This record gives sequence, structure tokens and C-alpha cells, in this order.
Amino acid sequence: MRIISGKARGTKLYTLDGNNTRPTLDRVKESIFNIIQNEIYDSVFLDLFAGSGAIGLEAASRGASKVIMCEKSREAVNIIKKNIEKTHLSQKVKLYELDYERFLLNSLEEKLDIIYIDPPYKTDYAIRTIKILVQKQLLKPETLIIIETDMEREIINNLEEIKEIEVKNIKKYGRATCIFLYQKA
Repeated sequence: MRIISGKARGTKLYTLDGNNTRPTLDRVKESIFNIIQNEIYDSVFLDLFAGSGAIGLEAASRGASKVIMCEKSREAVNIIKKNIEKTHLSQKVKLYELDYERFLLNSLEEKLDIIYIDPPYKTDYAIRTIKILVQKQLLKPETLIIIETDMEREIINNLEEIKEIEVKNIKKYGRATCIFLYQKA
């Protein structure tokens, strides 16, 4: 896994051993960033369920002004710290070692430009995340929400009831990865 573009382009990142996290494939990451490339510069970017930090660091490398990462696994947080140091992007990154709900409810206060949600598969965490963000009014009119999930039907069914956001794009990668791109309505 590496940084694809920007200031830290080509930097190889540390990854976690085992099956507790699933890194976003480089081809999927590249596709996502091709879609949002014009929105990244000078944005406030949230990488929720950050894993190794690869997505947030890619955003920082490409010019996001601030990247907020949240990850509850101590092992993952240690990898993220090493990757932040390796990419020399520490001035742009704020890292929280918290459960995502606690982070969203108690620590996050600023409005976001881009939100990347990559929860563990087979969970409703993405849906719960969006409901909290809407409730706390942390979405700007042009906020982009990207969800990486294996629960395509559940996401569509549950988020249809949230009138504050609308689907902009859905892309499927292989059997299990589906990327949703939402924007505040």
C-alpha cells in the first residue's frame, strides 16, 4: 500500500497484520480519489475507522487542509502514527483513539467537507454515523460522504429516509466492496 499522488506520492505505508482490518485496494482508492479530486484541496476531511490511515493520508498528501482520523484499535493507531511520521504530514492530521460513536458525539465539533466511512463489514455503523452527523449539523451544503461497505441494500434502504443527503454515485468493486457517494441535499 502506498500514497498514490501529491506531496507524499510513492511513500509505502505500514499495514496491520492479520484480518482485523481490510485495507482499501489501491485501485479502489485511486478510483475514489479520481472522483473527488477537485473537492480535496483545502478541505476538512474525516477518515472514520481509519485502519492504517491510508485514505486520510492520501487526502492530506493531495492538499486537504485538515485530516481528522478516528480509530479505536490501539494497534491500528500505532500504525497510523508511524505512517503519519513516514509521510511527513503531521501538521495536517489530527488523530483520535476512540470508539467512533464517542468521537462523533463528544469530540467532533467542526463542519466537514469530505467524510470517508469504512466501517467493519456486516455492521450498521455507517448508517449510525450519518444519523449522528446530521443530528449534530456537521454537514455543509456541499459535504461529500463516501461509504465503503459490503451492505449495499441495507445502506440504500436506511439512508433513503434521511432527507438531508442524496445519492450522487454508487460504484461496485468485486463481490464485497461498494462505494457510495452522498452529498448533502
